[in-house]
Amino acid sequence: MELNRQTVSDLAGLAPEKRTAVRLAESCLARIEARETDVQAWAYLDAAQALEQARSRDREAPRGPLHGVPVAVKDIIDTCDMPTEYGSPVYAGHRPKADAACVALLREAGAVILGKTVTVELAAYHWARTRNPHDLARTPGGSSSGSAAAVADFMAPLALGTQTGGSTIRPAAYCGVVGYKPSFNLINRAGAKPLAESQDTVGLMARSVGDVALLNSVLSGCPVPDFDKASPPRIGIARMAWPTTVEPAVTRAMEDAAARLTRAGARLRDVDLPPPFEASFRAHRTMNDYEAWRALAWERMNRLESLSTSMRARLAEGAACTFEDYREAQSVIARCRAALASLFGTCDVLVTPSVPAEAPVGLENTGDSTFIRIWTAFHTPTINLPVFKGGRNLPLGLQVIGPVRGDQRLLACSEWINRVLTG
Repeated sequence: MELNRQTVSDLAGLAPEKRTAVRLAESCLARIEARETDVQAWAYLDAAQALEQARSRDREAPRGPLHGVPVAVKDIIDTCDMPTEYGSPVYAGHRPKADAACVALLREAGAVILGKTVTVELAAYHWARTRNPHDLARTPGGSSSGSAAAVADFMAPLALGTQTGGSTIRPAAYCGVVGYKPSFNLINRAGAKPLAESQDTVGLMARSVGDVALLNSVLSGCPVPDFDKASPPRIGIARMAWPTTVEPAVTRAMEDAAARLTRAGARLRDVDLPPPFEASFRAHRTMNDYEAWRALAWERMNRLESLSTSMRARLAEGAACTFEDYREAQSVIARCRAALASLFGTCDVLVTPSVPAEAPVGLENTGDSTFIRIWTAFHTPTINLPVFKGGRNLPLGLQVIGPVRGDQRLLACSEWINRVLTG
């Protein structure tokens, strides 16, 4: 049995001597050694350091369900014993003095911090070297590129990412893993490099909904739902004039999923997203650019020549955003959030495709986040379920969206949906 291919839930069912922290770390490290040259998911990895952590875990009494479990950490999240370079030459060799809150909580729970995964530059607008494990000629998505690729390629069972637009859900969809963006501020963000602080969210990646729920519980205190008690949910298929072109394979997959969910007992209906939802795409970008220009003030003032041309171009857009532009964008988003309250009065969850097509060829284009980024602005929890494949047999995803602070219900509904569509 290859331990690196097991979910955390599967590992819990094994005899303790078969799933020691050292054995699990060794299995993950062997996979990394075999595949990292191709996938390039890791920004920093020290095998000796990871194994020493694992040996320490094996000498202790178990602290909880993640004891001895390797976790990959996106390289914009601070670690006190590993470099944190934020995907930028500006921070080459940077060594934080303290762990980010989420990393400290993982250590407290007995997890093994396996290493740091590749992020796009400052988790923003450029691209990175990581490749999609399913097709090395294609992007894994961004900005949590390495985290999604590492979990998808069985290098780690769990990973931390972040999302300010589509940075967790999109790479999870392209790489075929479960990606979860919790309600805004459910997981503490201290020690994660800010970009747009009204939207930045710590995201989680795993290969099952159950594993995401365990990881979320450790980091937020949110109880793990009783999945066996989940009942068929009320599902709204979110409809509007989406500003993107949807591949026919995605449309067929959504139609097939709707039919299967209905047969299983779910109550589905179309939900037309009212105005000003169509204006929310531009509003999200305005807020993002306005806040990023300020968050990255030191970098643009002191190390502008070290930033990519794409980063500099977007920062210039942020500089052009006025306070009045920002306030109007906030008003648009606030009106959408208010409208969502009534929509969730008749639906437990909403669904959309996670992405409109399979991962693009090439690394320079990290893909389309149209179906994702507005929900980040609305602060709603969302999850990618890897239940579809496209015409080229590459992963696609179903995005399930819950109401703000409705994370437990979202996870329970998502597990129900996942069982129906993968059963």
